[in-house]
This record gives sequence, structure tokens and C-alpha cells, in this order.
Amino acid sequence: MLKLKLKLKLKTKSGAKKRFKLIGNGKIKRKKSFKNHLLTKKKKKRKRRLSEVEIVQKSDMKNIKKQLNA
Repeated sequence: MLKLKLKLKLKTKSGAKKRFKLIGNGKIKRKKSFKNHLLTKKKKKRKRRLSEVEIVQKSDMKNIKKQLNA
């Protein structure tokens, strides 16, 4: 009797899809938090630094790539 094993496709986590982007060298970029509201009490310098894009930590990379199916 012939048995077929099908490997199901995994769906990408939609929350991760919205928050992370893969870049060319295999790393993942993300936005920083605390830039949404209550901005009047934050200094200009702090808000400027929060606007910058950051690379995901190496320890979190495996987990996020799994969520993105990358």
C-alpha cells in the first residue's frame, strides 16, 4: 500500500508580517516602540531616536524568521 505524506504550508503570522521586514543580508529590521502617543512630554532628541529603524537582536532572529516562514 502506498502512503503519501503531505507537508502542510504554514501561514505567516499576520502580526509579525506587519512589524518586521527581511533585508538583503538576511537580517530583520523593526521599528522602535514608544513613538505612538503622549509625545508632548518627550524630548525632541528622544523622539528622533525612536524614529530610527533597528535590527532585531540575534537571540530573537530564529523565532521571528519562524513566524515569517523565512
